[in-house]
Amino acid sequence: MPEISLTDSKGRDAAVAAESVRVPVRVRWIDAAGRQAKTARILKGTIDRDYSALLEVAGAPDKVADALISGDPELDIEATGAFLHDTSRVYVNSNRQVVHAVSQIEVVRNPDGSEKLRRPKKLVIPNVSVEQPLLWSGKLLPKGEVFNKFAIVSKLQLIHVNGLTYDFLFGIAKQLEEKKSLLVVGAGPKANQPLILRRGAVPYRGFLEGRTRGDEYLLLLHLSNIELKAPDPKPTAEEKSS
Repeated sequence: MPEISLTDSKGRDAAVAAESVRVPVRVRWIDAAGRQAKTARILKGTIDRDYSALLEVAGAPDKVADALISGDPELDIEATGAFLHDTSRVYVNSNRQVVHAVSQIEVVRNPDGSEKLRRPKKLVIPNVSVEQPLLWSGKLLPKGEVFNKFAIVSKLQLIHVNGLTYDFLFGIAKQLEEKKSLLVVGAGPKANQPLILRRGAVPYRGFLEGRTRGDEYLLLLHLSNIELKAPDPKPTAEEKSS
């Protein structure tokens, strides 16, 4: 993650680091030899041997079944079961060919989940860089109100990079802890714009939480792009008839 320039309640700003929050493993899975087990990504099959490719070659579903019974056309002996490392996502078209120019469509939905509209997705630029400090909004919300009204989809931990930024972040964490509230964090001159962490990324609402213990502190930036709203009640038979 890039550095984030943050402003405190006194109007002072500092560039700090942000990193993803990692949950420590509380359960260890070991094999019969006592070795630590871990997850692995294994190649299931190649795109030229999926059902669509086999159907194109065979010509009919029953012939695909006959081919599977008589042999293993869906398996690539050299590739199937290989361990995957350092992979990247690619997009393919209906002909199973890699495409390089992709038009992204943003789908907006109603509170009940139905589709409201579709529109081309705008590739917005980041607004949390060092050159654009996030101003202190001064808007504090009780923790319960935030967690009951917004779905937290991600969070970042703000950490200091030197002794000066340690005092800076510790002071913010202490202040928020005493208020027992979360600070609404936004971009722009009025601190009311959504946060764009990377180019083309999803805009987020930000809520800053602070905790301290002795000379230790914890600053969490909770991110949300979903506001919890109850769907409109369905009209009764009397309301429909009126």
